Amino acid sequence: MDEEAKLRVMQERIIKSYAWQRDIVVPLSREFECTVEELEELFYNLFDMDSLEGLHGTFMSASDIGLYEKFNADLRLCWFVDSLNAIPYEEGKKLRIKLMKEVKNGKSYDDALKEGKLELFELLKKEVKY
Repeated sequence: MDEEAKLRVMQERIIKSYAWQRDIVVPLSREFECTVEELEELFYNLFDMDSLEGLHGTFMSASDIGLYEKFNADLRLCWFVDSLNAIPYEEGKKLRIKLMKEVKNGKSYDDALKEGKLELFELLKKEVKY
């Protein structure tokens, strides 16, 4: 077996692993409206071994960042925290992280967002100075 064939076998072991298929390959192939095989071939040609080995971890952390930013936008925290300074940065951050954890533990995004809106309103009321 030549070096290129060995590399391909090692790549296949990574990409065809259960976690990769479940978390990355199958969902992305649906989103891109391509076959699993087409996406796998793309990954084989696009990434070297080091990138492939770290890709699952970076994909999962990018998902967390996306969820964090989605709450930031949907709760308008970029406005309330960053622009208006109506609530402290740390309070906004704690709220986003709390909601992220709830979604990762199975709560629907919509339910977490609704809860977040109520908590945000309470935070705003707490900041009112009489």
